[in-house]
Amino acid sequence: MNATDKLLTRIRELQDEMEEEFARRRAAFRYQYRNGRVVFEAEVRRRHREMRVRLLTFLRRTRPLTVITAPVIYSLIVPFVLLDLCVTLYQAICFPVYGIDKVRRADFIRVDRHHLAYLNALQKLNCVYCGYCNGLIGYVQEIAGRTEAYWCPIKHAARIGAHHSYYAQFVDYGDAEGFEAGLATARNRITKSGLSGVAGKEIG
Repeated sequence: MNATDKLLTRIRELQDEMEEEFARRRAAFRYQYRNGRVVFEAEVRRRHREMRVRLLTFLRRTRPLTVITAPVIYSLIVPFVLLDLCVTLYQAICFPVYGIDKVRRADFIRVDRHHLAYLNALQKLNCVYCGYCNGLIGYVQEIAGRTEAYWCPIKHAARIGAHHSYYAQFVDYGDAEGFEAGLATARNRITKSGLSGVAGKEIG
């Protein structure tokens, strides 16, 4: 196991530890996840409703500049929905050709915070919007990452601010001798059969 694989293994272990911590926090805040829905204990829901800031009070506390910029924020829903549609169509059409496993949209876009009883109507709307848009970005990044892993699994020469989960295993920049083997390995990780498909041989 090389240094990169060891780091990736450690990252996965840390992710597992985080999930265990999330489970402990769920128990502390007294809710369960059943059939895709969050269920709080009755007493907890009652306390949450008591802590809700009423909508009119919330609006009175809102800065005028926040109100002015709100339409700009919400206008972005149009390009986000178009992005969602285009990327979903892209993977539906292209991924089967390349043999790449499709990304499950539901694994990234989670809209559940509007069930929290301590949020007022506007806060719930904001949470729905943020949950959708941020989840969509993760969904798009995963599709783009698998695409990059199939066609161009080469690290950049300079450091980048953020990268997808496949990037660490890309071929080093300038490693001409290792490129073909690295390309085959990258395709093997993301395809159903573990082999680069006929289309990959013809086009790649």
